[in-house]
Formats: sequence, C-alpha cells, structure tokens
Amino acid sequence: MTPGDLIDYAARIGLDCIAVTDHDSMAGTEPAQARAKHHGIRFIPGIEVSTYDYEHGKKAHLQCYAPVRPGPLLSFCGEMLVRRNAAALEIIEKVAAKYPVDLETVKKCACGSAAVYKQHVAIALMNMGYSVSVFGALYSELFSTKTGWARVEPKYPDTRDAMKIIKETGGVAVLSHPGVYNNFDIIDELYGMGLDGIEVCHPRQSADDEAKAREAAKSHGLLMTGGSDFHGMSSARVNPLASRMAPEEELPRFLSRLDK
Repeated sequence: MTPGDLIDYAARIGLDCIAVTDHDSMAGTEPAQARAKHHGIRFIPGIEVSTYDYEHGKKAHLQCYAPVRPGPLLSFCGEMLVRRNAAALEIIEKVAAKYPVDLETVKKCACGSAAVYKQHVAIALMNMGYSVSVFGALYSELFSTKTGWARVEPKYPDTRDAMKIIKETGGVAVLSHPGVYNNFDIIDELYGMGLDGIEVCHPRQSADDEAKAREAAKSHGLLMTGGSDFHGMSSARVNPLASRMAPEEELPRFLSRLDK
C-alpha cells in the first residue's frame, strides 16, 4: 500500500491522527504527510528501528517519533537496509535452486519498498502459482524460524547504539512491543539512556504482557503508546489499520510531548 493509500484508508475509517513508522526508513513520510494535510489528519512522522540486544540474545525494536534531526539516524538505518538487501540476495539464490525465481521478479513485487523482504519472495512464488497465499505452507517451509531452509537473517545493529542515535535526533524514543521479543529486561537500561515511552498496546502482545508493559511505564513515568502494527497483506494474521491504538487516556500527554 502506498503512503497516500494508507492515509486515504485512515480517513475512511475516521482516524484524525496517525503515525507512520516504517522499518528503518522514512521514505514514505513526505507523501503521507501531504495526503494527511489534504484530509485534515494530524500526521506524526517516525521510524521503527530494527535492532538486536546482543547482551540478552534477542531482537528489540525501537520507535522514534517526530525526529527533529533525522539525518544520522537515517544513515544508521540505511546500513541496515543494505544488509537486509544482501540477505535477500542470499535468500533468492537459495530459493532459485528449487523454484524459477530471480532477483528481477522479486524486485517487481517489492516495488515501493525500501528493501527486499522475504515476503516479496513469497509473493513472487504465489504469482507463479506455487502458493495460494503469502503466508502458507510454502512460506513456513522456506522461512520458519527453526526449519526454514531459505531463511537468512541480516546482522542487526546493537540496541544501545540505536538508542543513542535516536536520542540525538531530538525525537521521542519508544521501546516497541516488549512482549513480542520479551524485552522487559532491557527497560531499566534504556530508561537510563533517555527512553521516553513503551508501546503497551499491540496486536501481538498478550493481556499479561500488556499489563506488564503498563506497569513498567508507570513505574518509570514513561509515555504509553500503541499501534496496530499494520502491514497490509504482508501479515500472517488479520490485522486491519487501527485494530490497536494508543491508550486514549495517554494520547494528550503523548501529543504534548511531541509539541515540545
């Protein structure tokens, strides 16, 4: 979905405020912002940074809302996109040994994306009739975490390095969905580095994880955010826009922080 189409979708369902936080890219900010202005929707620019907590051995995602000086962060994330594209080349090489797929075919499916993802490979295979869905048996065979024979993970930047650069942007730093990757053990450290908030509402977090995230935010005096983690058709579960949102009671505090 293009940034403009996304904002049109937001307008149709009655949203009056939306943040767009694509992974490791802000390429969609300008067109989305222009479309939001057309609809009278408040637009919050942002980015979700893919990182790895090497001390605890797990992924961790950080969001940066409304960066004032995004340049260094975009350069930092640009390196991640280069590594992601390199991993995609390895994936395509593996898949091409069994299926008639090549880089050009996959790139057509990735048109408009800042990088090539394994979902784009799955879409190319679906277009050729090898699957009836993006996330089906074939996707699992190729890319499941434990047994996927075509899975290639890029090297992610360290969470702490990303946090330092996010703070330098002057934006709002938020730990994304800590329940998804069980990142609760890094909250104290990130708080000491200037963490501004925790994403408490998220479709992949359990009720217990949400309660734990809320408690962590309250104990540190942090903002509570939320989002639908909308990925359009590139999602393994039914997940329409605004299926989860920021806690309504927290929104004034969050918007006030952005205004400052």
